[in-house]
Amino acid sequence: MAVKVSVIGLVVRQCRLERGWTLEVLSSFAGIDTSHLAKIERGEFIPHIDTFIKIAEALGMRPSQLMKKCEDEAQ
Repeated sequence: MAVKVSVIGLVVRQCRLERGWTLEVLSSFAGIDTSHLAKIERGEFIPHIDTFIKIAEALGMRPSQLMKKCEDEAQ
């Protein structure tokens, strides 16, 4: 199933907010630039697979779990 870029950003943002984290906290845990994460959350572009994995792991999830959440949200 193809997942829209905006859905990935929405799910990442939801997961981040559920943890009470700021963009800065998640970007630090994931080892990515805060502005890059903000663009992902706004749906401006899809993250590269390496970045997606870093975000998932920073959120304490397997990448497959994060993708499943994205697929569920898209339905």
